[in-house]
Amino acid sequence: MLRDPSVKYRPFPQIDLPDRQWPGRTITRAPRWLSTDMRDGNQALIDPMDGEKKTRFFELLCKVGIKEIEVGFPSAGATEFDFISGLVREGKIPDDVTVQVLTQSRQDLIETSFQSLKGAKKAIVHLYNAVSPAWRRIVFGMSRDEVRAIAVAGAKVLRDEAAKQPDTEWHFEYSPETFSTAELDFSVEVCEAVMDILRPTPERPLILNLPATVECATPNVYADQIEWFGRNIRNRDSVVISLHTHNDRGTGVAATELGLLAGADRVEGCLFGNGERTGNVDLVTVGLNMYTQGVDPKLDFSNIDEVIQTVEYCNQLPVHPRHPYAGELVFTAFSGSHQDAIKKGFAAQAARNDQIWDVPYLPIDPADLGRDYEAVIRVNSQSGKGGVAWVLEQDRGLKLPKRMQADFSRHVQALADETSRELNAADIGGLFEAVYLPKPDGRITLVDYHESGAAGARTFVGTIAIDGEERSVSGRGNGLISSVIDALREACGIEIDVADYNEHAIGHGSDAQAAAYLECRTRDGRTVFGVGIDADIATASVRAVLSAANRAG
Repeated sequence: MLRDPSVKYRPFPQIDLPDRQWPGRTITRAPRWLSTDMRDGNQALIDPMDGEKKTRFFELLCKVGIKEIEVGFPSAGATEFDFISGLVREGKIPDDVTVQVLTQSRQDLIETSFQSLKGAKKAIVHLYNAVSPAWRRIVFGMSRDEVRAIAVAGAKVLRDEAAKQPDTEWHFEYSPETFSTAELDFSVEVCEAVMDILRPTPERPLILNLPATVECATPNVYADQIEWFGRNIRNRDSVVISLHTHNDRGTGVAATELGLLAGADRVEGCLFGNGERTGNVDLVTVGLNMYTQGVDPKLDFSNIDEVIQTVEYCNQLPVHPRHPYAGELVFTAFSGSHQDAIKKGFAAQAARNDQIWDVPYLPIDPADLGRDYEAVIRVNSQSGKGGVAWVLEQDRGLKLPKRMQADFSRHVQALADETSRELNAADIGGLFEAVYLPKPDGRITLVDYHESGAAGARTFVGTIAIDGEERSVSGRGNGLISSVIDALREACGIEIDVADYNEHAIGHGSDAQAAAYLECRTRDGRTVFGVGIDADIATASVRAVLSAANRAG
C-alpha cells in the first residue's frame, strides 16, 4: 500500500445540495421491490443456474412477496430465452407478479427480448446504456451526444416493438448505467431524451433506475445524487425512481436506505446480497431493517431458514454465519455478560403487558423469522452463569436459583477449558446430572420412605443405600426436609443446615415433574447445593437433601 494514496486515488466530489432534505426524513412505507437474483445475481455465479434452479428460485421469490422479478437477459443465449418464454407459455407467472427482462440498447437484442415475452399479460422491458465519463472515454470512445443517441435509439425500438404486441401491458425501465459516477446533469438529459420517446404519464410511468454500478462514495453522496435527480427530472409524477446499489464499499444497504429517504420509490437487489464483485444490495436486510422500525416491508421472511436453503441450493454459495438476520450465529451469544443481559431481557419480556420487543442484543424477535430460542445462547469458555442457566432452562426446563447458577457455572467453565470447544445442551445437561443428581450407585441414594406427623413435628422413616448397603433411617424435624437432614445426621454423621430452598414445576399436566433446589452450609462453613427431580414435589425435596449430602460428605 502507498504511504500517500492521494498520488493514485482521488476523493469523490461532493454534491452541491446545501438545502438537502433527506437527513430529516424517515422511512415510513415499503418501496416497490424488484429481485434481480435471476439476472444480476445469476450472472455472478461460478455455475449459473439451470432451468430447474431458476424455476425453484422464481417460486421462492413469489412466495416471499416480491412483485417484480427480473427473470433474465433473453438475448444472452438459448437457456435464458427458453426459460423466460417457458414461464410465459406455461402460465407460471402469478397475476400479481410482473416479470422484467434486461437488454442493452441494440435493436436486435431488444427485439429478442420482446419475443421472449410473447403472450405475457404484463411485463417490464429494461433498457440500459452506460453514460459516465470513464465509459464514454475508455470503453466507447464516444461523445455525450453519441451516448445520448444510443439511449434514444433504444427507446424508439422499445416503443415500436411494444406496439406490435398490444395485448400485453407493457412497462418500460431505463437505466443510465454507471449513474453514480456520471455527471448528474447529463444523466437527467439522457433520461429526459428517453422520456420524450416513450412519453410516460402518471398512470403509466417510466421506471428510471439509477445504479451505483460500482460503489465509489459514501452513502450520503448517493442520497444527494438521488435527491438532486428527483428535483431536476421533468414530470416527476410520470417517473418511478429506482435504486440499484452495489456493495463495493460495504455500504450498499446504507446507500439504499438513504436513497429512499432522498425520494426513491423502488429498490432492486438480491436475496442475501448476491451479485457481481461484492454483490448487490441485500433485499432481506433492507426489508427487515424496516420491519424492526415498525414498518411492514410487504415481504415474508417468517421462515427464513427455508429461504436460506433455497438460495444456497440455487446459488451454490453459503449465507455467511454472521449475515444480518439470517446467519446461523446472528442471534447467538457466547459472552457471559451478553448472555446475562439476554436472559434478563427474556424474563422482562415475559412480564410485559404489551407486545413491544425490548430484549438486549436482539434487535428482532427470532421467532418472527421462524427461529426458536434454543440457539440464542450457546456456551463456551467465554460464557457466564446466565448463559449456562438459559441452556438448562430451554433444554430441560430447570430454573436454577442465582447462587446455584454461579456454582454450576464453575463446573461448566472447567469442562469448556478442558475440551476447548463449544458445549452443547447435551454436554451441559450431562454435566449437571453428574454434579448434582445422585447416581444409582452413588454414595447415598434413596430407596423408599414415608413421612408422618402434623405440621411443625414431622417424622421421616425411610430406606437409603449408603455405599451400596441399604439401611433403615429415621429423623424428626419441623418439616420434611429438616427430618431428612436429622436422619442423615444420625445415620451418616453428615451435618448440613438449609440456607435456601426453591422449587418449581417442569412442564404441565399429568406428565409434569417437580424440581427442588437446596443451598446448604456444612459444619466447616462450605456451601453445597443439592437438586431433586421427581413427579412428586415431596420426593423431589428428599432427593435434593440427599444430593446436597453427597456433595457435603
